[in-house]
Amino acid sequence: MSRVLLEHVDLVFNVNREKRIKDIIIPGSNRFSDFNKGKTVHALNDICLDIKEGERLAVVGHNGAGKSTLLRLISNIYHPTSGRMTVDGRISGLFEFSTGFEMEQSGWDNIYLRGLMLGETPEGILGKMGEIAEFCELGSFLNMPVKYYSSGMLIRLAFSVSTAIHPDILLLDEALAAGDAAFIQKAQDRMKQLMEESRILVLVTHSMDTAISLCNRCIWLDKGRVVKDGDPKKVTESYIGYISK
Repeated sequence: MSRVLLEHVDLVFNVNREKRIKDIIIPGSNRFSDFNKGKTVHALNDICLDIKEGERLAVVGHNGAGKSTLLRLISNIYHPTSGRMTVDGRISGLFEFSTGFEMEQSGWDNIYLRGLMLGETPEGILGKMGEIAEFCELGSFLNMPVKYYSSGMLIRLAFSVSTAIHPDILLLDEALAAGDAAFIQKAQDRMKQLMEESRILVLVTHSMDTAISLCNRCIWLDKGRVVKDGDPKKVTESYIGYISK
């Protein structure tokens, strides 16, 4: 059984910046950083969340509320400062596609490495190389180091690998861009398929209609706290009423 359990989870960032060589060579180059000296950001605050198999959870809230941070926490990019998190099931996170590339390596190498990072076995990802190459439509560019790729090509490659791994738990940021216009429809069809097949879906969205139509549960985040948790229609109505004041 797949499950995501967060028990009184806090995530705190220390915003202190280490001194760089540039700060020594160019005196005063870090003068604006002094405003943040000793400060912390409480990104997630006392989050208690139990997401069970079969749930499609929408996450709504204004920019900076902690929505994307929650996805990164569940995917183990961030680790709780305090509290406890338990995740049962294989995760695929469809967000921040531009990170995690080995820029000096070829597209083929990055398909393999990214597949391993997503929890696929060496045999499993090798068996999917052809399918991934066909889906991303990068052709001979896969033989080149990815440092020569455009941003759209990087997104195509990362998206193609990420969606070739069929997860138990799918973390999706609706705001992601899946490359150029010719690729978008195919990417959307692939995402819909993954959403139907996954055992748990956590969807960050700014569309209240999407939250209601695709999900059976919704949380409203504000300043890193869960303000409301429940039926998507009721939660989104409360959120819209709040931001309309």
